[in-house]
Amino acid sequence: MCISMKIGRLLRLLCAVSLIGCQAALPDISRVQEDSQAAGKPPVVMGPRGEPHTPKSSGRLSKLQLETGSEELIHANISLMQSLGGLPLTAGNHVTLLVDGPATFASMSKAISEAQDHVNIETFIFDDDEVGRHFADLLIQKRAEKVQVNLIYDSVGCMKTPLKFFQKLKDAGVNVLEFNPVNPMKAEKVRLVTNRDHRKLIVVDGKVAFTGGVNLSGVYSEGRSLGSASDKGAQEGWRDTHVRITGPAVAQFQKLFLQTWHDQKGPELADRNYFTQPKPEGHAYVEVIGSTPGDLNRLTYFMYISAIKHAKSFVHLTTSYFVPDRQFMETVTEAAERGVEVKLILPGASDSELAFYASRSHYEDLLESGVELYERRTRMLHAKTGVIDGVWSTVGSTNLDQLSFLNNNEINAIILDTDFAQAMEGLFNNDIAASNEITRTAWSQRPLWDRMKELFSRLFSELL
Repeated sequence: MCISMKIGRLLRLLCAVSLIGCQAALPDISRVQEDSQAAGKPPVVMGPRGEPHTPKSSGRLSKLQLETGSEELIHANISLMQSLGGLPLTAGNHVTLLVDGPATFASMSKAISEAQDHVNIETFIFDDDEVGRHFADLLIQKRAEKVQVNLIYDSVGCMKTPLKFFQKLKDAGVNVLEFNPVNPMKAEKVRLVTNRDHRKLIVVDGKVAFTGGVNLSGVYSEGRSLGSASDKGAQEGWRDTHVRITGPAVAQFQKLFLQTWHDQKGPELADRNYFTQPKPEGHAYVEVIGSTPGDLNRLTYFMYISAIKHAKSFVHLTTSYFVPDRQFMETVTEAAERGVEVKLILPGASDSELAFYASRSHYEDLLESGVELYERRTRMLHAKTGVIDGVWSTVGSTNLDQLSFLNNNEINAIILDTDFAQAMEGLFNNDIAASNEITRTAWSQRPLWDRMKELFSRLFSELL
Protein backbone atom coordinates (compact mmCIF):
# COMPACT_ATOMS: atom_id res chain seq x y z
CA MET A 1 0.00 0.00 0.00
CA CYS A 2 2.63 2.48 0.99
CA ILE A 3 4.54 1.83 -2.26
CA SER A 4 1.54 2.67 -4.43
CA MET A 5 0.77 5.74 -2.34
CA LYS A 6 4.37 6.93 -2.66
CA ILE A 7 4.31 6.38 -6.41
CA GLY A 8 0.95 8.11 -6.66
CA ARG A 9 2.09 11.14 -4.70
CA LEU A 10 5.29 11.35 -6.75
CA LEU A 11 3.38 11.20 -10.03
CA ARG A 12 0.95 13.85 -8.86
CA LEU A 13 3.78 16.02 -7.60
CA LEU A 14 5.62 15.83 -10.94
CA CYS A 15 2.42 16.52 -12.83
CA ALA A 16 1.50 19.42 -10.56
CA VAL A 17 4.97 20.93 -10.92
CA SER A 18 4.55 20.87 -14.68
CA LEU A 19 1.18 22.60 -14.32
CA ILE A 20 2.03 24.89 -11.41
CA GLY A 21 1.26 28.00 -13.39
CA CYS A 22 -2.41 27.03 -13.52
CA GLN A 23 -2.69 25.51 -10.03
CA ALA A 24 -6.16 26.22 -8.66
CA ALA A 25 -6.70 27.92 -5.33
CA LEU A 26 -9.24 27.08 -2.68
CA PRO A 27 -12.15 29.58 -2.65
CA ASP A 28 -12.78 32.14 0.09
CA ILE A 29 -15.49 30.63 2.27
CA SER A 30 -16.84 34.04 3.35
CA ARG A 31 -17.77 34.78 -0.25
CA VAL A 32 -19.32 31.35 -0.67
CA GLN A 33 -21.34 31.78 2.53
CA GLU A 34 -22.59 35.18 1.40
CA ASP A 35 -23.72 33.67 -1.90
CA SER A 36 -25.49 30.80 -0.13
CA GLN A 37 -27.24 33.16 2.28
CA ALA A 38 -28.30 35.40 -0.60
CA ALA A 39 -29.89 32.39 -2.28
CA GLY A 40 -32.23 32.18 0.71
CA LYS A 41 -33.04 28.49 0.37
CA PRO A 42 -33.90 26.80 3.68
CA PRO A 43 -32.02 23.55 4.38
CA VAL A 44 -33.92 20.29 3.94
CA VAL A 45 -34.07 17.40 6.40
CA MET A 46 -35.37 14.08 5.12
CA GLY A 47 -37.38 12.25 7.76
CA PRO A 48 -36.78 8.59 8.62
CA ARG A 49 -39.31 7.52 5.97
CA GLY A 50 -38.20 9.98 3.32
CA GLU A 51 -40.56 12.84 4.15
CA PRO A 52 -39.02 16.35 3.84
CA HIS A 53 -38.83 18.78 6.78
CA THR A 54 -37.16 22.05 7.58
CA PRO A 55 -34.79 21.96 10.59
CA LYS A 56 -37.31 23.93 12.69
CA SER A 57 -40.10 21.47 11.99
CA SER A 58 -37.89 18.46 12.67
CA GLY A 59 -38.60 18.02 16.37
CA ARG A 60 -35.72 15.73 17.32
CA LEU A 61 -33.18 17.88 15.48
CA SER A 62 -34.48 21.05 17.14
CA LYS A 63 -34.24 19.33 20.52
CA LEU A 64 -30.70 18.18 19.76
CA GLN A 65 -29.65 21.71 18.85
CA LEU A 66 -31.21 23.22 21.96
CA GLU A 67 -29.80 20.61 24.34
CA THR A 68 -26.26 20.98 23.02
CA GLY A 69 -26.33 24.71 22.23
CA SER A 70 -25.25 23.85 18.69
CA GLU A 71 -28.02 25.48 16.65
CA GLU A 72 -25.64 27.84 14.84
CA LEU A 73 -23.10 25.08 14.13
CA ILE A 74 -25.66 22.64 12.76
CA HIS A 75 -27.82 25.11 10.84
CA ALA A 76 -24.87 26.91 9.21
CA ASN A 77 -23.20 23.65 8.19
CA ILE A 78 -26.34 22.08 6.73
CA SER A 79 -27.34 25.26 4.90
CA LEU A 80 -23.90 25.73 3.33
CA MET A 81 -23.55 22.11 2.21
CA GLN A 82 -26.98 22.02 0.59
CA SER A 83 -26.60 25.42 -1.06
CA LEU A 84 -23.48 24.09 -2.80
CA GLY A 85 -25.29 21.06 -4.17
CA GLY A 86 -24.81 18.71 -1.25
CA LEU A 87 -27.22 15.93 -0.39
CA PRO A 88 -29.96 16.42 2.23
CA LEU A 89 -29.56 15.64 5.91
CA THR A 90 -31.38 12.39 6.72
CA ALA A 91 -32.97 11.32 9.99
CA GLY A 92 -33.41 7.84 11.44
CA ASN A 93 -29.95 6.33 10.87
CA HIS A 94 -27.89 3.93 12.96
CA VAL A 95 -24.14 4.51 12.86
CA THR A 96 -21.59 1.98 14.19
CA LEU A 97 -18.03 3.11 14.85
CA LEU A 98 -15.43 0.68 13.46
CA VAL A 99 -11.89 1.03 14.79
CA ASP A 100 -8.94 -0.19 12.67
CA GLY A 101 -8.80 -2.66 9.81
CA PRO A 102 -9.63 -6.04 11.41
CA ALA A 103 -12.93 -4.86 12.94
CA THR A 104 -13.84 -3.06 9.71
CA PHE A 105 -13.01 -6.05 7.51
CA ALA A 106 -15.03 -8.39 9.72
CA SER A 107 -18.10 -6.13 9.53
CA MET A 108 -17.77 -5.59 5.78
CA SER A 109 -17.23 -9.32 5.14
CA LYS A 110 -20.38 -10.20 7.08
CA ALA A 111 -22.48 -7.66 5.17
CA ILE A 112 -21.16 -8.78 1.78
CA SER A 113 -21.62 -12.47 2.60
CA GLU A 114 -25.28 -11.76 3.42
CA ALA A 115 -25.92 -9.77 0.21
CA GLN A 116 -28.97 -10.87 -1.76
CA ASP A 117 -29.19 -8.31 -4.58
CA HIS A 118 -26.01 -6.28 -5.14
CA VAL A 119 -22.66 -5.13 -3.76
CA ASN A 120 -21.17 -1.78 -4.90
CA ILE A 121 -17.55 -1.06 -3.94
CA GLU A 122 -15.50 2.10 -4.56
CA THR A 123 -11.95 2.09 -3.22
CA PHE A 124 -8.65 3.88 -3.66
CA ILE A 125 -6.55 0.76 -2.96
CA PHE A 126 -7.38 -2.92 -3.52
CA ASP A 127 -4.18 -4.81 -2.76
CA ASP A 128 -3.24 -8.27 -4.00
CA ASP A 129 -2.44 -9.54 -0.51
CA GLU A 130 -4.17 -11.66 2.11
CA VAL A 131 -6.87 -9.07 2.80
CA GLY A 132 -7.40 -8.14 -0.83
CA ARG A 133 -7.61 -11.78 -1.92
CA HIS A 134 -10.13 -12.52 0.84
CA PHE A 135 -12.45 -9.81 -0.49
CA ALA A 136 -11.84 -10.80 -4.12
CA ASP A 137 -12.81 -14.41 -3.33
CA LEU A 138 -15.89 -13.18 -1.45
CA LEU A 139 -17.00 -11.07 -4.42
CA ILE A 140 -16.47 -13.98 -6.80
CA GLN A 141 -18.54 -16.17 -4.48
CA LYS A 142 -21.39 -13.65 -4.47
CA ARG A 143 -21.38 -13.47 -8.27
CA ALA A 144 -21.70 -17.26 -8.33
CA GLU A 145 -24.80 -16.74 -6.18
CA LYS A 146 -26.19 -14.34 -8.85
CA VAL A 147 -25.60 -11.22 -6.74
CA GLN A 148 -24.65 -8.18 -8.86
CA VAL A 149 -21.15 -6.93 -7.98
CA ASN A 150 -19.84 -3.56 -9.22
CA LEU A 151 -16.32 -2.37 -8.40
CA ILE A 152 -14.59 0.98 -8.96
CA TYR A 153 -10.86 1.10 -8.17
CA ASP A 154 -8.40 3.96 -8.56
CA SER A 155 -5.73 3.57 -11.23
CA VAL A 156 -2.91 5.16 -9.21
CA GLY A 157 -3.98 3.74 -5.85
CA CYS A 158 -3.92 0.22 -7.34
CA MET A 159 -0.77 0.75 -9.38
CA LYS A 160 1.06 -2.14 -7.73
CA THR A 161 -1.92 -4.49 -7.95
CA PRO A 162 -1.44 -6.83 -10.96
CA LEU A 163 -3.95 -6.50 -13.77
CA LYS A 164 -4.54 -10.25 -13.56
CA PHE A 165 -6.01 -9.68 -10.08
CA PHE A 166 -8.81 -7.58 -11.57
CA GLN A 167 -9.08 -9.80 -14.64
CA LYS A 168 -9.94 -12.73 -12.37
CA LEU A 169 -12.82 -10.68 -10.98
CA LYS A 170 -13.96 -9.74 -14.48
CA ASP A 171 -13.85 -13.37 -15.61
CA ALA A 172 -16.12 -14.24 -12.69
CA GLY A 173 -18.70 -11.68 -13.85
CA VAL A 174 -17.81 -8.75 -11.60
CA ASN A 175 -18.25 -5.35 -13.28
CA VAL A 176 -14.84 -3.70 -12.83
CA LEU A 177 -14.19 -0.03 -13.61
CA GLU A 178 -10.77 1.64 -13.40
CA PHE A 179 -11.03 5.28 -12.29
CA ASN A 180 -9.11 7.71 -14.55
CA PRO A 181 -6.68 5.21 -16.09
CA VAL A 182 -3.17 6.65 -16.27
CA ASN A 183 -1.48 6.45 -19.65
CA PRO A 184 1.81 8.44 -19.70
CA MET A 185 2.08 7.98 -23.47
CA LYS A 186 -0.88 10.30 -24.03
CA ALA A 187 -0.29 13.93 -23.06
CA GLU A 188 -3.98 14.67 -22.60
CA LYS A 189 -4.13 12.00 -19.92
CA VAL A 190 -1.42 13.50 -17.72
CA ARG A 191 -3.88 15.84 -16.03
CA LEU A 192 -5.83 12.82 -14.81
CA VAL A 193 -2.94 11.90 -12.49
CA THR A 194 -3.97 14.79 -10.24
CA ASN A 195 -7.62 13.66 -9.99
CA ARG A 196 -7.86 10.45 -8.03
CA ASP A 197 -10.79 8.56 -6.54
CA HIS A 198 -9.73 8.55 -2.89
CA ARG A 199 -13.13 7.38 -1.64
CA LYS A 200 -13.67 4.22 0.39
CA LEU A 201 -17.28 3.14 0.00
CA ILE A 202 -19.29 -0.08 0.09
CA VAL A 203 -23.07 -0.33 -0.34
CA VAL A 204 -24.81 -3.67 0.13
CA ASP A 205 -28.37 -4.25 -1.10
CA GLY A 206 -29.10 -0.53 -0.72
CA LYS A 207 -29.51 -1.18 3.02
CA VAL A 208 -26.05 -0.84 4.59
CA ALA A 209 -23.12 1.42 3.74
CA PHE A 210 -19.51 1.58 4.88
CA THR A 211 -17.17 4.55 4.59
CA GLY A 212 -14.08 6.00 6.25
CA GLY A 213 -10.34 5.68 5.77
CA VAL A 214 -9.84 1.92 5.45
CA ASN A 215 -8.59 0.56 2.13
CA LEU A 216 -8.72 -3.12 1.14
CA SER A 217 -5.15 -3.84 2.20
CA GLY A 218 -3.09 -5.84 4.67
CA VAL A 219 -1.25 -2.83 6.07
CA TYR A 220 -3.57 -2.99 9.06
CA SER A 221 -1.87 -6.21 10.17
CA GLU A 222 0.88 -6.26 12.77
CA GLY A 223 4.50 -6.11 11.70
CA ARG A 224 3.98 -3.67 8.83
CA SER A 225 6.55 -0.85 8.77
CA LEU A 226 6.58 2.26 6.61
CA GLY A 227 10.20 1.89 5.64
CA SER A 228 10.61 5.66 5.55
CA ALA A 229 13.00 8.06 7.24
CA SER A 230 10.16 9.34 9.40
CA ASP A 231 9.29 5.78 10.50
CA LYS A 232 10.02 5.66 14.20
CA GLY A 233 9.26 2.01 14.76
CA ALA A 234 5.74 1.85 13.34
CA GLN A 235 5.55 -1.93 13.45
CA GLU A 236 1.91 -2.38 14.46
CA GLY A 237 -1.01 -2.34 12.04
CA TRP A 238 -2.10 1.02 10.68
CA ARG A 239 -4.51 3.02 12.84
CA ASP A 240 -7.74 3.89 10.99
CA THR A 241 -11.44 4.65 11.48
CA HIS A 242 -14.50 3.54 9.53
CA VAL A 243 -18.29 3.53 10.02
CA ARG A 244 -21.17 1.19 9.22
CA ILE A 245 -24.43 3.01 8.48
CA THR A 246 -27.98 1.73 8.09
CA GLY A 247 -31.07 3.81 7.45
CA PRO A 248 -32.18 6.42 4.89
CA ALA A 249 -28.65 7.85 4.46
CA VAL A 250 -27.60 4.70 2.59
CA ALA A 251 -29.45 5.99 -0.48
CA GLN A 252 -27.20 9.07 -0.52
CA PHE A 253 -24.09 6.88 -0.58
CA GLN A 254 -25.65 4.86 -3.37
CA LYS A 255 -26.29 7.99 -5.44
CA LEU A 256 -22.63 9.01 -5.20
CA PHE A 257 -21.43 5.57 -6.30
CA LEU A 258 -23.77 5.48 -9.29
CA GLN A 259 -22.81 9.05 -10.23
CA THR A 260 -19.12 8.11 -10.29
CA TRP A 261 -19.93 5.03 -12.37
CA HIS A 262 -21.81 7.22 -14.84
CA ASP A 263 -19.14 9.94 -14.94
CA GLN A 264 -16.44 7.34 -15.65
CA LYS A 265 -18.55 5.93 -18.49
CA GLY A 266 -18.85 2.50 -16.92
CA PRO A 267 -20.91 -0.16 -18.74
CA GLU A 268 -24.66 -0.05 -18.26
CA LEU A 269 -25.58 -1.77 -15.02
CA ALA A 270 -28.20 -4.45 -14.64
CA ASP A 271 -31.55 -3.37 -13.25
CA ARG A 272 -31.25 -4.06 -9.54
CA ASN A 273 -32.96 -2.81 -6.37
CA TYR A 274 -30.40 -0.07 -5.72
CA PHE A 275 -32.84 2.11 -3.76
CA THR A 276 -35.00 0.54 -1.09
CA GLN A 277 -37.92 2.11 0.77
CA PRO A 278 -36.45 4.30 3.56
CA LYS A 279 -37.18 3.16 7.11
CA PRO A 280 -35.82 4.27 10.47
CA GLU A 281 -32.91 2.30 11.90
CA GLY A 282 -31.75 4.63 14.69
CA HIS A 283 -31.66 8.21 15.94
CA ALA A 284 -28.62 9.69 14.17
CA TYR A 285 -28.84 12.43 11.56
CA VAL A 286 -26.43 11.84 8.68
CA GLU A 287 -25.39 14.06 5.79
CA VAL A 288 -23.26 12.48 3.06
CA ILE A 289 -20.64 14.80 1.56
CA GLY A 290 -19.21 13.81 -1.80
CA SER A 291 -16.47 16.16 -2.96
CA THR A 292 -14.97 16.38 -6.45
CA PRO A 293 -12.65 18.86 -8.16
CA GLY A 294 -14.34 22.01 -9.39
CA ASP A 295 -14.75 25.68 -8.59
CA LEU A 296 -17.44 25.19 -5.94
CA ASN A 297 -17.48 21.43 -5.46
CA ARG A 298 -14.86 21.15 -2.75
CA LEU A 299 -17.53 20.30 -0.23
CA THR A 300 -15.36 18.63 2.40
CA TYR A 301 -13.17 21.76 2.56
CA PHE A 302 -16.20 23.99 3.13
CA MET A 303 -17.61 21.44 5.57
CA TYR A 304 -14.56 21.64 7.84
CA ILE A 305 -14.13 25.41 7.61
CA SER A 306 -17.79 26.09 8.41
CA ALA A 307 -17.92 23.66 11.33
CA ILE A 308 -14.71 24.97 12.93
CA LYS A 309 -15.84 28.59 12.50
CA HIS A 310 -19.04 27.87 14.44
CA ALA A 311 -17.50 25.74 17.20
CA LYS A 312 -18.12 27.02 20.73
CA SER A 313 -16.55 24.44 23.03
CA PHE A 314 -14.02 22.16 21.34
CA VAL A 315 -12.60 20.99 18.01
CA HIS A 316 -10.87 17.61 18.01
CA LEU A 317 -9.36 16.56 14.66
CA THR A 318 -7.44 13.44 13.67
CA THR A 319 -5.74 13.24 10.28
CA SER A 320 -2.98 11.35 8.53
CA TYR A 321 -1.90 14.34 6.40
CA PHE A 322 -2.12 17.95 7.53
CA VAL A 323 -0.96 20.42 4.87
CA PRO A 324 -3.45 23.30 5.21
CA ASP A 325 -3.81 26.41 3.11
CA ARG A 326 -3.83 29.92 4.64
CA GLN A 327 -7.61 30.02 5.13
CA PHE A 328 -7.73 26.68 6.93
CA MET A 329 -4.83 27.68 9.19
CA GLU A 330 -6.53 30.97 10.03
CA THR A 331 -9.79 29.20 10.83
CA VAL A 332 -8.09 26.75 13.21
CA THR A 333 -5.89 29.33 14.96
CA GLU A 334 -8.74 31.85 15.29
CA ALA A 335 -10.88 29.18 16.96
CA ALA A 336 -8.13 28.53 19.52
CA GLU A 337 -7.61 32.25 20.10
CA ARG A 338 -11.31 32.83 20.86
CA GLY A 339 -11.16 30.18 23.58
CA VAL A 340 -12.24 27.02 21.78
CA GLU A 341 -10.24 23.94 22.84
CA VAL A 342 -8.51 22.84 19.62
CA LYS A 343 -6.60 19.56 19.60
CA LEU A 344 -5.00 17.88 16.58
CA ILE A 345 -3.70 14.30 16.47
CA LEU A 346 -1.19 13.92 13.66
CA PRO A 347 1.14 11.10 12.59
CA GLY A 348 4.49 10.62 14.25
CA ALA A 349 5.55 8.64 11.18
CA SER A 350 4.49 8.97 7.55
CA ASP A 351 4.88 7.37 4.13
CA SER A 352 5.41 10.85 2.62
CA GLU A 353 8.49 12.79 3.73
CA LEU A 354 7.36 16.01 2.03
CA ALA A 355 3.90 15.89 3.59
CA PHE A 356 5.32 14.97 6.99
CA TYR A 357 7.68 17.93 7.18
CA ALA A 358 5.30 20.32 5.41
CA SER A 359 2.82 19.52 8.18
CA ARG A 360 5.43 20.18 10.86
CA SER A 361 6.25 23.53 9.29
CA HIS A 362 2.91 24.77 10.68
CA TYR A 363 3.47 23.61 14.25
CA GLU A 364 4.98 26.84 15.53
CA ASP A 365 2.03 29.00 14.42
CA LEU A 366 -0.44 26.44 15.77
CA LEU A 367 1.25 26.22 19.15
CA GLU A 368 1.51 30.00 19.47
CA SER A 369 -2.25 30.34 18.95
CA GLY A 370 -3.00 27.79 21.67
CA VAL A 371 -3.70 24.70 19.53
CA GLU A 372 -2.68 21.46 21.27
CA LEU A 373 -0.68 19.10 19.05
CA TYR A 374 -0.13 15.37 19.45
CA GLU A 375 1.79 12.88 17.32
CA ARG A 376 0.64 9.25 17.31
CA ARG A 377 3.28 6.80 18.50
CA THR A 378 4.13 3.35 17.14
CA ARG A 379 1.41 3.08 14.52
CA MET A 380 0.95 4.80 11.19
CA LEU A 381 -2.05 7.10 11.62
CA HIS A 382 -4.42 6.89 8.65
CA ALA A 383 -7.73 8.06 10.20
CA LYS A 384 -9.55 11.17 8.96
CA THR A 385 -12.06 12.20 11.61
CA GLY A 386 -13.38 15.16 13.58
CA VAL A 387 -15.59 15.82 16.61
CA ILE A 388 -16.93 19.28 17.46
CA ASP A 389 -18.89 20.37 20.54
CA GLY A 390 -20.02 16.86 21.43
CA VAL A 391 -22.66 16.69 18.70
CA TRP A 392 -21.05 17.11 15.24
CA SER A 393 -18.79 14.31 13.99
CA THR A 394 -17.29 13.38 10.66
CA VAL A 395 -15.64 10.20 9.40
CA GLY A 396 -14.41 9.84 5.85
CA SER A 397 -11.62 9.68 3.30
CA THR A 398 -10.61 13.36 3.29
CA ASN A 399 -7.17 14.33 4.52
CA LEU A 400 -6.59 17.90 5.65
CA ASP A 401 -4.32 18.63 2.71
CA GLN A 402 -4.69 20.21 -0.69
CA LEU A 403 -4.58 16.93 -2.62
CA SER A 404 -7.85 15.98 -0.94
CA PHE A 405 -9.39 19.46 -1.00
CA LEU A 406 -8.42 20.39 -4.57
CA ASN A 407 -7.86 17.30 -6.65
CA ASN A 408 -9.50 14.13 -5.32
CA ASN A 409 -12.93 12.59 -5.27
CA GLU A 410 -13.58 12.27 -1.53
CA ILE A 411 -16.44 11.17 0.70
CA ASN A 412 -17.31 12.01 4.30
CA ALA A 413 -20.29 11.37 6.54
CA ILE A 414 -21.42 14.12 8.91
CA ILE A 415 -23.08 12.51 11.92
CA LEU A 416 -25.23 14.61 14.26
CA ASP A 417 -25.72 12.51 17.36
CA THR A 418 -24.48 12.91 20.94
CA ASP A 419 -24.06 9.17 21.57
CA PHE A 420 -21.91 8.74 18.47
CA ALA A 421 -19.93 11.87 19.32
CA GLN A 422 -19.27 10.43 22.76
CA ALA A 423 -17.93 7.23 21.19
CA MET A 424 -15.71 9.32 18.93
CA GLU A 425 -14.45 11.26 21.94
CA GLY A 426 -13.54 8.01 23.66
CA LEU A 427 -11.54 6.96 20.59
CA PHE A 428 -9.91 10.39 20.41
CA ASN A 429 -8.84 10.18 24.05
CA ASN A 430 -7.40 6.69 23.47
CA ASP A 431 -5.31 8.10 20.64
CA ILE A 432 -4.20 11.01 22.84
CA ALA A 433 -2.98 8.48 25.42
CA ALA A 434 -0.96 6.74 22.70
CA SER A 435 0.56 10.00 21.40
CA ASN A 436 3.37 12.37 22.30
CA GLU A 437 2.32 15.94 23.02
CA ILE A 438 4.30 18.58 21.15
CA THR A 439 5.01 21.46 23.53
CA ARG A 440 6.24 24.93 22.59
CA THR A 441 9.41 24.46 24.65
CA ALA A 442 10.32 21.13 23.08
CA TRP A 443 9.45 22.35 19.60
CA SER A 444 11.72 25.38 19.92
CA GLN A 445 14.63 23.02 20.62
CA ARG A 446 14.24 20.79 17.55
CA PRO A 447 17.36 20.23 15.39
CA LEU A 448 18.38 22.69 12.69
CA TRP A 449 18.28 19.93 10.09
CA ASP A 450 14.59 19.32 10.85
CA ARG A 451 13.90 23.04 10.46
CA MET A 452 15.57 23.02 7.05
CA LYS A 453 13.48 20.06 5.92
CA GLU A 454 10.34 21.86 7.08
CA LEU A 455 11.24 24.99 5.11
CA PHE A 456 12.00 22.98 1.99
CA SER A 457 8.81 20.86 2.24
CA ARG A 458 6.71 23.99 2.84
CA LEU A 459 7.60 25.13 -0.69
CA PHE A 460 5.52 22.23 -2.05
CA SER A 461 2.50 22.67 0.23
CA GLU A 462 0.14 23.56 -2.60
CA LEU A 463 1.06 20.33 -4.36
CA LEU A 464 0.69 17.94 -1.41
